[in-house]
Amino acid sequence: MKTLNDLFEYQLKDLYSAETQLLAALPDIMEHTNDEGLKQVFENQLEDTKEQKSRIENICDELSISPTGETCQAMKGLIKEAKHFIEEVENDEVMDVGLVAEIQRVQHYEISGYGSAVRFAKELGLRKIAKTLQKTLNEEYDADDTLEKFAETRLNKKAIGGNV
Repeated sequence: MKTLNDLFEYQLKDLYSAETQLLAALPDIMEHTNDEGLKQVFENQLEDTKEQKSRIENICDELSISPTGETCQAMKGLIKEAKHFIEEVENDEVMDVGLVAEIQRVQHYEISGYGSAVRFAKELGLRKIAKTLQKTLNEEYDADDTLEKFAETRLNKKAIGGNV
């Protein structure tokens, strides 16, 4: 990479890989969710992730680049951690709270990645693309906020006693 444009393309490919990996992992995570409300939150996240991946594909088409070619090692690690967590938990309420925490880690990674991509697009004068990426960034913030509120108002209290 020699230019900001090179870095921007790399960032897009990394985000595309991250979204692709998350799409593959979310159904398994949803299988381990015990709370119906949380399942719905994750289902909504799955639909948003499909849309976000599609946006990156459209941006890459517009820039005449392929979205593939990179593997997001960070997302790979976050998903590995989530799977390890699932194997370790023995309590349904703790499972749900922990899955929220695992997915929030994913959200925070994506917030960082999309934030950088928006900034790069603006610097490169790609205003329309920056606006599209900002829409995804806003969705990532909203998803994180939804998970936080869901945990605080519902799940954490159930898990405090371990066997509530």
